[in-house]
Amino acid sequence: MDGTLVDSEKLWDVSLSALYESFGREMSRETRTALVGASAEDTMVAVYTELGLELDPDAMKESIRWLHEHTAGLFADGLPWCAGAREMLEAVKADGTPMALVTNTDRHLAERALDTIGRHHFAVTVCGDEVPSGKPAPDPYLRAAELLEVAPAECLAVEDSVTGAAAAERAGCAVLIVPNEVPVPGGLRRRHIGSLADLDVDGLRRIYHEIDDEVRHRSA
Repeated sequence: MDGTLVDSEKLWDVSLSALYESFGREMSRETRTALVGASAEDTMVAVYTELGLELDPDAMKESIRWLHEHTAGLFADGLPWCAGAREMLEAVKADGTPMALVTNTDRHLAERALDTIGRHHFAVTVCGDEVPSGKPAPDPYLRAAELLEVAPAECLAVEDSVTGAAAAERAGCAVLIVPNEVPVPGGLRRRHIGSLADLDVDGLRRIYHEIDDEVRHRSA
């Protein structure tokens, strides 16, 4: 969702910067880069570590609540689409191919984003607070495949972050990477493209089959 469909990572930048300011500090660029696509829990561990604060569960939980509340206010003003994302959702929906939204964002905040994105596009949605472990663990993608009633190997995940790509790959999905904020390494199950605006539905299928064929060939 964030950085793949809607360009909301910049809004997370605003909220994280405000959180640091509340502690009288400034977030390093290295930490922000590492946090792209991270779960709320992993984000707060990194934030408290950089700030030199005790990793107190109650304090971190309150900081997560504050961060989400601040970001929800920004989401309420609407979210800018990533290039080609809206058109791709509409094309895949019209094609009859079921889609799952798989995000590390908590449900209550994801619902705000879905006001812009459109719930009707997705057969299922899986949020970070609905699985045992968020990305980069495979749990969110495994749950999405289960709800779609398909094997993960039959799925093409579209991701923009190192964290998200790792989660999808570990689940056994083919991965199409559309980098946004940070570069994402390549790999056997991965393909890169500059923008979703450069693809149509047939292009998505072609990429999936190229990855699937190569994986099968390497496994033979």
